[in-house]
Amino acid sequence: MPRRVKPLTDKDIQAARPEGRQYSLFDGGGLFLLVTPAGGKWWRLKYRLGGKGKLLSLGVYPDVSLKEARRRRDETRELIAKGIDPSAARKESKAAVIAEQREKGNTFETVAMDWLNAYAPDLSEKQALKLRRYLENVFFPTIGDKSVAGLLPVDILDAVRSAQERGRIQTAHRLTQLAGQVLQYAFVKGLVSVNVARGITGALQPLRVTSFAAITEPKEIGRLLRAIDNYAGYPSIRYFLKIMPYVFTRPGELRLAEWNEVNFEEAMLTIPWQRMKTRKLSKKDHRVPLARQVLALFRDLYEFSGSGRFIFPSIRAKTDTISDAGPLNALRDMGYDKDTMTIHGFRSMASTCLNEMGMRPDLVEAQLAHKDPDAVRMVYNRAEYLNERREMMQTWADYLDKLRGVEEVG
Repeated sequence: MPRRVKPLTDKDIQAARPEGRQYSLFDGGGLFLLVTPAGGKWWRLKYRLGGKGKLLSLGVYPDVSLKEARRRRDETRELIAKGIDPSAARKESKAAVIAEQREKGNTFETVAMDWLNAYAPDLSEKQALKLRRYLENVFFPTIGDKSVAGLLPVDILDAVRSAQERGRIQTAHRLTQLAGQVLQYAFVKGLVSVNVARGITGALQPLRVTSFAAITEPKEIGRLLRAIDNYAGYPSIRYFLKIMPYVFTRPGELRLAEWNEVNFEEAMLTIPWQRMKTRKLSKKDHRVPLARQVLALFRDLYEFSGSGRFIFPSIRAKTDTISDAGPLNALRDMGYDKDTMTIHGFRSMASTCLNEMGMRPDLVEAQLAHKDPDAVRMVYNRAEYLNERREMMQTWADYLDKLRGVEEVG
């Protein structure tokens, strides 16, 4: 990319797009913008001192605007004119901050463990262990002994870069979000003046957003239901697939269900909040009204597994449940590939059809146990719409049975 001969404008910066290799856009006075293949835009300043060429980082765009970058350039060049090396001055200042913070114990590792201890009680044991391993394996070896007040965005990016280089783009984003949670905790505690992890996911390769494949066309839904009826596999998997379309819970919420969570008299399945995806915020059990057809399926299944703890016991041991792969493999055996139908797709199927049937969106979202995007509304909206959801679930069950009984044409 040829060197610019005129100062940058905001339009120039906004129009800059990532290419196969990093390139620079020069502004003047040694200031330039480095554009990376991942889309990051980094301010850099070239200068000479004592006959040696040097390079200084001035921040990340758009957190540091063009105007602010120029101001920092001018201040830095004033130091250079006085014979002061700005890089050395910054290191001395940072070292002083780190020394002070270390005396107080405010390194990233200590703050992260404080955050995890405060946050973990709202998580499952498995999720808490996963976060701890991320911290111990990724962040503590790289920035664990650094002061939270002295961290820069590039420190976070350096820590997660290896995940991105291995092609684990989603993991890199999750790690960045984890660092952001720790530093937001530090911000709330008054340990830092700014969360330097905020916004830096823009410097990572973008996530590929995918949706779960789902069948939503009525005729195809009927064909799928009949295929499930004719499936002759292990009872736990067969009944899981029979029940899933009616209740459209998250697969794990149903797969791990226990018999003490089913109330036959009230026709209700209660999923404990600890097993819910949204458990951390609401701490509310999720109640699933059971239509007549579903209740009958549970009664039939009780003859098979009612003497044990789990509704869908594993073929290997009654003390464990079926794996998440079992029902999925059954779908594949029926001829439904990953681009046609998934287990999670039963939720999309119900959501799409119920909305098209004119059901109130609030009822559908409540039954799906989706988190309300409006955090304030979520705190105050405690309505479960239980009676209305019970009617909706019976209407949905009757609709599925109608589709199942439709004669195929053609």
